[in-house]
Amino acid sequence: MIPGFGNRKRFDDLTEQEILALAISSEEDDASIYRNYAERLREEFPGSAAVFDGMAKEEDEHRRRLIELHKERFGDVIPLIRREHVAGFYARRPVWLIGNLSLERIRAEAEAMEQDAGNFYKKAAARTKDASTRALLGDLAAAEAGHSEKANELEREHLDDETRDQEKTIAHRQFVLTWVQPGLVGLMDGSVSTLAPIFATAFATQNTWTTFLVAMAASVGAGISMGFAEMASDDGELSGRGSPYKRGLSAGVMTTLGGLGHALPYLIPHFWTATVIAMAVVFVELWAIAWIQNRFMETPFMRAAFQVVLGGALVLGAGILIGGG
Repeated sequence: MIPGFGNRKRFDDLTEQEILALAISSEEDDASIYRNYAERLREEFPGSAAVFDGMAKEEDEHRRRLIELHKERFGDVIPLIRREHVAGFYARRPVWLIGNLSLERIRAEAEAMEQDAGNFYKKAAARTKDASTRALLGDLAAAEAGHSEKANELEREHLDDETRDQEKTIAHRQFVLTWVQPGLVGLMDGSVSTLAPIFATAFATQNTWTTFLVAMAASVGAGISMGFAEMASDDGELSGRGSPYKRGLSAGVMTTLGGLGHALPYLIPHFWTATVIAMAVVFVELWAIAWIQNRFMETPFMRAAFQVVLGGALVLGAGILIGGG
């Protein structure tokens, strides 16, 4: 009997029939994963989806050959043994997580899958004494090792230069909409909106520890608020902006970091030293925002710099005037 999850077998203890059964179930799982990849990509990346359809068919053929060999050697009844039943055996990412993977990450996952499968067949072939089984497992090891070339052939068939460029453009746009845009909004909010309360507190109290506590509260509070606001604003289904959780995470983290940049200098006990350093950090933050706008949002750098620096300077000035008054 095949042990359950809490009492798994070692690979070296598997019989030849169990090795074949494990190979059959693994090929079935991999084909299913490739088909899920294809479905995940079909709407936006039809060329890449066709590549994974082809790879799924390859896995189906491997499974068919393994089943024929099992029937020939052991009969029609195939033992139920899967990866999770074998101690130390490689695992696969749950299929429900693929929605969170980018196109390039999916391709990298597929490459790692082929490497894992190739290593398994090499080890399985070394454990097998039957000549026909050893030959088939060796052939499958070679096939898995050659899948990168097969994938290249499928890509050449389904992905011409124009299609590849279109997919890169779509992937870049999705990255910008899901991560960069909400992160940029968060960074701007955290860097600019916290300037007034932080510097008002600094100049009103001239107490660095009090200023630091206010700055931390403002930064973390703003981060939490921005994160939840981004998640609630759009589920991404109609707008195509991607997962609301990813966008909320990006906006929340960057908002917090934007405020923490000029909060941390107030850990320095000397007021003017801390304040001068905090102002220098603000200057760097504002120019970083302008660079991100130029790099990812295609906003002319000088226009972005003028808008961000002017806005930040006005908020900073307001904070100093309120706190100094």
